[in-house]
Amino acid sequence: MMSSRVIVTATVVLLASLAISEGMNLRSTGVELHCRCIQTESKPIGRHIEKVELIPANSHCEETEIIATLKKTGVEVCLDPAAPWVKRVIDKILSNRRR
Repeated sequence: MMSSRVIVTATVVLLASLAISEGMNLRSTGVELHCRCIQTESKPIGRHIEKVELIPANSHCEETEIIATLKKTGVEVCLDPAAPWVKRVIDKILSNRRR
């Protein structure tokens, strides 16, 4: 007969492995489990931007994130949503989509 300690240990190991594998599955599908932007850029860099991605607030991140890809390097930069120049860029993008 198995002791209760062995059963508890086996249960904990099973649950831990399920949690880890589920986390890996979510990441492999491209689901972010946290905010992508830790720091944001507020200086105007508009002429260097190739594309902009808007990520609305969701269950994994309370903040709206604005991620710009730079033309020459392809580097992704998080933009400060409160910066006036960023607001103008977003307004321009949204007005172009409405047309």
